[in-house]
Amino acid sequence: MLSPATARELDIEHGDVVTIGSDGRSVEAPVYILPGQAENSIGLQLGYGRTAAGTVAGHVAHNIDPVGVNVSTLRSIEHMHFENGVTITSTGRRHEFATTQEHFAIDRVGLEEISGRVGDLVREGTVDEYAEHPDFAHHGHEEIALWEQPEQDGPQWGMSIDLSKCIGCNACVVACQSENNIPVVGKEQVLKGREMHWLRLDRYFTGDMDDPEVVQQPVACQHCENAPCEQVCPVAATVHSDDGLNDMVYNRCIGTRYCANNCPYKVRRFNFFDYQLPVVQPEQSLKQLAFNPEVTVRSRGVMEKCTYCVQRIRNTSILADNDRRPLEDGEVQTACQQSCPAQAITFGDLKLSGSEVATEQSKPRAYGMLDELNVKPRTKYLARIRNPNPVLKATT
Repeated sequence: MLSPATARELDIEHGDVVTIGSDGRSVEAPVYILPGQAENSIGLQLGYGRTAAGTVAGHVAHNIDPVGVNVSTLRSIEHMHFENGVTITSTGRRHEFATTQEHFAIDRVGLEEISGRVGDLVREGTVDEYAEHPDFAHHGHEEIALWEQPEQDGPQWGMSIDLSKCIGCNACVVACQSENNIPVVGKEQVLKGREMHWLRLDRYFTGDMDDPEVVQQPVACQHCENAPCEQVCPVAATVHSDDGLNDMVYNRCIGTRYCANNCPYKVRRFNFFDYQLPVVQPEQSLKQLAFNPEVTVRSRGVMEKCTYCVQRIRNTSILADNDRRPLEDGEVQTACQQSCPAQAITFGDLKLSGSEVATEQSKPRAYGMLDELNVKPRTKYLARIRNPNPVLKATT
């Protein structure tokens, strides 16, 4: 990783393959230009370039190329983690990165243009601003209701995500993938923009490119009460449940992709191939053990998305019914919520008085992303509060 300023100074572009040398040792690696990296420094990740790590990470004996570059050759006993006086020279070759960071982004404009738009998506303020205006996250807009929202009986599920707690670690993305049998599509398909993750972590840089601030925001299906996807599906494959879930009926879906086109959050995924087909063959029975038996394995040609882990909701509800008791607050946990190390995600029944999720959504920091569209998302975000060091604040 190089900062934009250092890359300009060295006349190196994103994706250039360079030789990094130190004390007679060297490795070749592609350059990833990333705002926020300290100037005149190079960031290298350890752990890649393994030659005997299996069918995914690489195995020379099985003719599987290693993933990434082994940079351990640059390390020495004297300098295990930091090395000074490093040289970097271009090899003249190029590498194409398979990254999902910019896929399905709500905004695809440059850094300067997006700076004014990020405030609508990821709302944040300082401690002083919050003390003066606790409801700063609420942007005034006029709602136009096309029809009356019917009252629903029983639990009404919802989620809150505290952006002040989120550290952008991607644990929620990995947990969602494991829980819901989401396929790993491979580098070739990622380069075509066809990854299948139901949950993504949007990252935005704001301010000066050479000294930016960064914000991140987990985005999955918002389970809108006025869901735009449901209004355009010609076969009613996406429908609303009595408890407020935006459901997918996979065996109805004919893959028109109208729903994905109509979704303002860009959270629906289309199966271009039978990604899981090699795994479900009889000779691959061992790999089948990695599947969650509670979740359907989707086939080619259907849309899929976050379900609020409906299988967990239904299983827990059945157990509660067997005991002839109501569900307790916090008894149902989604996979992303369970795996979050910062406890940034809260899930539960919005109609249950005093529930944690209802309490979170009633806070002045709570807002619905793109709520000006009047889609009424069931997921609410809590605006991020920054508390900058007064010394740093005085110098800006």
